Amino acid sequence: MNITVFLADDHAIVRDGLRALLEAQSDIRVVGEAATGREALRRLKELSASVVIDVAIVDIAMPEMNGIDLTREIVAALPSTAVVILSMYSTAEHVSRAFLAGARAFLAKESAGTEVADAVRTVHAGGRYVSERVPKSGVPAATPQQTVSQSAPPARPKNPQCKA
Repeated sequence: MNITVFLADDHAIVRDGLRALLEAQSDIRVVGEAATGREALRRLKELSASVVIDVAIVDIAMPEMNGIDLTREIVAALPSTAVVILSMYSTAEHVSRAFLAGARAFLAKESAGTEVADAVRTVHAGGRYVSERVPKSGVPAATPQQTVSQSAPPARPKNPQCKA
C-alpha cells in the first residue's frame, strides 16, 4: 500500500524536487500540491473526499497562510493526515511552534533528500521525526504513543506492500 503525500510549498522547484524524490520511492505516492497556504487547505479538503491523504509536507513560510496556521487547520479538518514541516527556518522557536500546532515532523530544507522519505514513513507509522539539523530544544516531549526518530531512519519494509 502506498503512503499518499500532499506537497505545500510556494516554490515550484521545491515541489518538483520533492515530488521526484518521493515518487522514486516504491511505497510513496504524491497525490497533490499547492503553492499557497489557503490553496493547500482548499485542495486538501477537496482531495480528501476521494483519496486518503496520509501525509502533508508543508513549508513554514508561504503566502496567504503560513505553515504553522496551515498545520493547525489540517489537524482540525483532517486529523488522520500527519503534517511534516519543511523549513529553512529551524530555530528552537520555529520547531516548538510547529509541534505545538500539531506537526509530527520538522525537517530543515538543507536536510538530505533521504531524510524526507524517512520522515514520511515515520509519521505514517505514528511516530515523530526531527531532522538532524534542527535544534532538539524546541521539540516538546513525545506522548507515549509517539516515538521521536532522530538521525536514525526507521527500518524500511522488505516488502513494499507492508507499512513501515
